[in-house]
Amino acid sequence: MDRLKRKHIARSRRKKRIRKKITGTSQRPRFSVFRSLKHIYVQIIDDEKGITVAAASTLSPELKDSLTTGGNANVARQVGGLIARKAKEHQIESVVFDRGGNLFHGRIKAVADAAREGGLRF
Repeated sequence: MDRLKRKHIARSRRKKRIRKKITGTSQRPRFSVFRSLKHIYVQIIDDEKGITVAAASTLSPELKDSLTTGGNANVARQVGGLIARKAKEHQIESVVFDRGGNLFHGRIKAVADAAREGGLRF
């Protein structure tokens, strides 16, 4: 089996295992992070209602024009700050962090740290 396919399968298994334990409510929605090679996407999701309350990414209009790349930790910090501002607009102060099967390191950690600095509690 190809090395990349094994990594993908392992990440999928971790993601399923994590999602069994983590659900978002109206009081504490789920802060979901998806990382691709070029971009990073963050959503705040209310799983009870099945809706996305707020979303931000490197492709968001607020950030897209000012960014030269979408795949480094500095950009991830900007996305984390943006999602924290959007969460404040929706009166969300506390969230459940869903790292999506990724290690809590690098860009994932940068998004989380910036969101915490912006006022979100995990």
